[in-house]
Amino acid sequence: MARPGRAAPSRRRGRTGRIPIALLVPAVLGLFFLVLPLAGLLVRAPWTTLPGRLAEPGVLTALLLSLQTATLATLVCLALGVPLAWLLARVEFPGRRIVRALVTVPLVLPPVVGGVALLLVFGRRGLLGGWLDSTFGITLPFTTTGVVIAEAFVAMPFLIIAVEGALRGADTRYEEAAATLGAGRWTTFTHVTLPLVAPGIAAGAVLCWARALGEFGATITFAGNFPGRTQTMPLAVYLALETDLEAAIVLSLILLTVSVGILASLRDRWITSP
Repeated sequence: MARPGRAAPSRRRGRTGRIPIALLVPAVLGLFFLVLPLAGLLVRAPWTTLPGRLAEPGVLTALLLSLQTATLATLVCLALGVPLAWLLARVEFPGRRIVRALVTVPLVLPPVVGGVALLLVFGRRGLLGGWLDSTFGITLPFTTTGVVIAEAFVAMPFLIIAVEGALRGADTRYEEAAATLGAGRWTTFTHVTLPLVAPGIAAGAVLCWARALGEFGATITFAGNFPGRTQTMPLAVYLALETDLEAAIVLSLILLTVSVGILASLRDRWITSP
């Protein structure tokens, strides 16, 4: 029996024994398969010239543009994705499963296809792009705004899934108590619901930002690859790979560092088991 004041040991964690070779071998091979490419990137990195390459104007421009567009795309996703996640989690309406499936389509859709779809909608001859161009003179493809739209399209499902899961796991009694005290729906949402799911929103926003930072296919298809205007870090890696391998490695190291930092910041919520 566990002593008072101490948690009883978990039976699940207490089970130990020999690891079957049939499981150990493919597990180790899988680990090597995932780690070796990253190790190769670190081994081939030009460490002696790394500081100078990081200070090159092209690298700094691509990095700054990536940070700006990823941040703007995340803000767009927060403004649109949080209400949509609330709708899917708290409101029963016909076709909700279909809407949820449509929301998650960008997760499995090839990014290049997403870029083509964006062109067909927001291009000058697209469903909305032609009207925007003729009425307001707004052109979205091959602009920095187009980069933000492409990144938001691909990254928003990550935010919606995280926030919807947080909403479904939140205790609704607090919202019911606020309603009984006379709080309106908007007041309850802003003062009760949002604070309850704030960790889920933060985690979803970080994942959304990281996905937007690494977006390539939809960006190059919809926004092009123009230095200083639409050339983000992944596009700069692609271009440098054809002319300067060391520059491509340096740019890849930056993205790798950001990815590892994101995973490290979310390890308690997304990696470790409860």
